[in-house]
Amino acid sequence: MVAIHDALAMPQLAAPAPVTAAFGAVVGALVAMLRRCNEQVAALEQQLVARFGAHPDAAILQSLPGLGVVLGARVLGEFGRRPAPVCHRQGPQGVRGHRPGHQASGLRTMVVARAACNQRLVDACYLWAFAALTASPGARRCYDAHRARGATHHQALRALGNRLVGILHGCLAHRISNQEQLAWPAADAAG
Repeated sequence: MVAIHDALAMPQLAAPAPVTAAFGAVVGALVAMLRRCNEQVAALEQQLVARFGAHPDAAILQSLPGLGVVLGARVLGEFGRRPAPVCHRQGPQGVRGHRPGHQASGLRTMVVARAACNQRLVDACYLWAFAALTASPGARRCYDAHRARGATHHQALRALGNRLVGILHGCLAHRISNQEQLAWPAADAAG
């Protein structure tokens, strides 16, 4: 043990001075770039907060579990201002790619996942469902019920995301904020 300590404490091979100076210049440039990137991120965040806060549906979106400013703006940006396919009851699932499609070949009919969908919206809803697990006891019950029935983590999150989209649709249609006890009744553990 002492031999290892002594070996590690010995002076190591040093790079030549020009190499050390070059690496120092590279690190200095990277630090300057990171500082500038951080400034840009802060400026974008201020713009996002201001613009999302000014949207008429911002309060409704932020009342839903797991939707903050960034994810709420992303979901809103992908849905748009209640476009036609999202306004009817089954529309949101079709737009998100969650409503299954059917393929027929001869005598067989198969249920398949939709390939034609807004993948950015699918990803946003998946992240929303994951964030809702810790923000809402009802969302957690829904996820746990799907897992107990044998669904994988991803299947349970997609089912939870489906339910959250339905809740969002209802809140926007009725112009009300989310209410946990109405959205997730205690008897409705499966979602």
